[in-house]
Amino acid sequence: MRIAIPRERQAGECRVAATPKSVGKLIKLGYEVTVEASAGAAARFSDAAYEAAGATVEADVEALWRDAALLLKVNAPDAVEIGRLSAGKTLISFVRPGQNETLVEAVRASGATLIAMDCIPRISRAQKMDALSSMANIAGYRAVLEAAHHFGSFFTGQITAAGKVPPAKVLVIGAGVAGLAAIGAARGLGAIVRAFDTRLAVKDQVGSLGAEFLELQFDEDGEGSGGYAKLMSKEFIEAEMALFLEQAAEVDIVITTALIPGRTAPLLWTEESLRAMKPGSVVVDLAAEQGGNCACTEPGKVVEAHGVTIVGLTDMTSRLPVTASELYAQNLVHLLTDMTAEEGFVVDLEDEVVRGALVTQGGEVLWPPPKPAAPPPAAKPALAAVAAAAEVEKGPSPPWLLWATLPLALLWLYLKFASGGMEADDGTRAFLGHFTVFVLACFVGW
Repeated sequence: MRIAIPRERQAGECRVAATPKSVGKLIKLGYEVTVEASAGAAARFSDAAYEAAGATVEADVEALWRDAALLLKVNAPDAVEIGRLSAGKTLISFVRPGQNETLVEAVRASGATLIAMDCIPRISRAQKMDALSSMANIAGYRAVLEAAHHFGSFFTGQITAAGKVPPAKVLVIGAGVAGLAAIGAARGLGAIVRAFDTRLAVKDQVGSLGAEFLELQFDEDGEGSGGYAKLMSKEFIEAEMALFLEQAAEVDIVITTALIPGRTAPLLWTEESLRAMKPGSVVVDLAAEQGGNCACTEPGKVVEAHGVTIVGLTDMTSRLPVTASELYAQNLVHLLTDMTAEEGFVVDLEDEVVRGALVTQGGEVLWPPPKPAAPPPAAKPALAAVAAAAEVEKGPSPPWLLWATLPLALLWLYLKFASGGMEADDGTRAFLGHFTVFVLACFVGW
């Protein structure tokens, strides 16, 4: 089976779906690999490097798509690329099927199979294929670099002959993969970091990175399915906004990462919070592509509002193209390793990972996948049985322990008086001391 690696057409995209290293692994799995000419140039992977790894470099785009049965991409296909799909072909890429219904319908009509890397279930077995987490990690790190670029001072505090420079104060909203990466990067640069998340389960993770976790005194948890946050109550959101407004006057940099699957990004940093920030402060909105967490975010742009620089770039991962391509390519290798059987590439609908990411197949839309059946509740043992088991476990002290201990006590008394007490030699006194402890231990045990 032939795998094709097309060049990404989206403006500003520097990533590629395969690297020379991953090409070698795909060939070991039994595939033939064709890479479009200059597909990896923006990520500094030359055509010669791909050829050295065993791939064929193809300059004819139409031939590339026509001859391949499996196509690997980073971004969702555009209209021209969808037109090159047909029954029998499989495309694997980021898709966002919940927000791209027109695209999904067009691929369905082509008869091709479409697998979304952003729909890989977030379960333990699929961590090695979790491209969303791979890219979020990079985005969180890059967000701190962008903030440092636009911020007019150091991150770390300094005391110099010319004066004292205080450390930057950074607030990270959302402690998922991107948020934790941002916390680690900001702490590494010496900033004072605070973090907020509706999920109390991440408190320890935030603390382990050296940041302060801001917690609302509220009996509500935002833990949703798949490691994502869920929508919170009106009262919680109001308390959350009050906390952010209070923090706005203190922090220099805000990095927002909050997303809810299938919905536009929640508005968390209002214009009122922007007005409360110090002039020269920076907001980096990692949710810009989904509408943004900040009121004045313009997706794809860096703008200024109320004296605050707002970074709404949507290509954070593409700004570290080498590492992003390597990680994404490795995610694909892991996925294809699991989907490759003796007979070749297989779309196994019984595989939880594959079924969760499968969007279209055979002219049908198969997304979203059916929800897994809830496990049956564990049977509760009868109260009488529980009480009986507890009584058996506890049990009375067996009487033979007392009869075994009494002779030891009598022996101890005999030795105590027969030895001469304090006038006995050192060895005898030491023995009696240890024997005393032993006898007392027997009584305590009884």
